[in-house]
Amino acid sequence: MRALVVYESMFGNTAYIARAIGAGLAERGVVVTIASVDGVVPDDVAGADLLIVGGPTHAHGLSNDASRQTAMRDENNTFDEPTMGPGLRGWMDTLPDGASRAAATFDTRIGGAPKWLTGSAAKHVAERLDAHGYRLVSEPESFLVTRHNDLVDGEVERATTWGSGVAGSIRVSR
Repeated sequence: MRALVVYESMFGNTAYIARAIGAGLAERGVVVTIASVDGVVPDDVAGADLLIVGGPTHAHGLSNDASRQTAMRDENNTFDEPTMGPGLRGWMDTLPDGASRAAATFDTRIGGAPKWLTGSAAKHVAERLDAHGYRLVSEPESFLVTRHNDLVDGEVERATTWGSGVAGSIRVSR
């Protein structure tokens, strides 16, 4: 099985989670490609049996141009590979038909507050993938960061476990 993990990341947390998810998939024997949305054209998706897409939660949902610019100007942002392009929102608008291929979504969001208060980018990504004909194989998952934009202890390990669980729960329908 081949999986493509696509992420958008401004502070690096979503990138770290994407890599941990990839490690969990690999534990199950999945051939994994992990890439920033900046480096993935929609046609790259066609070769994957499983598509996992994740991004940071900004203003209760997906990032936009203004929220990405704010994150890039943040003096505490030391991540050297932030998403520079239009982000997941624009990228998903150009996706080809999913043809019922397996998909899952994740996000990073501020911990310590309920999801109804913070919102979830993963929920919005799931809705868009569903509209493009992808078959969601798990509920959207959130991984938590502190108010200082650091991953909460244990989230990387939880992401690895989640990735392994996603791989173990699907059957390729090609």
